[in-house]
Amino acid sequence: MKIYIAGPMSGVEHFNFPNFHKAASQLRNAGHEVVNPAEICPDTSLGWAECMKRDIVRMLECGAIALLDGWERSRGARIEAELAKSLGLRVDLLVCYLEPVEVSV
Repeated sequence: MKIYIAGPMSGVEHFNFPNFHKAASQLRNAGHEVVNPAEICPDTSLGWAECMKRDIVRMLECGAIALLDGWERSRGARIEAELAKSLGLRVDLLVCYLEPVEVSV
């Protein structure tokens, strides 16, 4: 499954990139393809709106969203989760996606 990671960035030390990268690694180890906003827009000087535009375009390629701790306090993550739900994507906490994926041969 292709999963987008959503969570708080603004106002968090190092824009929360370490937690986004850790989540991406965990999801990849579980067999998922991952879209990580910290990889999409590593240049934080671009500003919130520009990064959100880039992130949402990539989010729309996914079938699901993994929510990081504190997502509910993030304006961007709330927007992403609401949009994803409205478009029929699966939206769940990160932990719900960490079981290894069985691959058919």
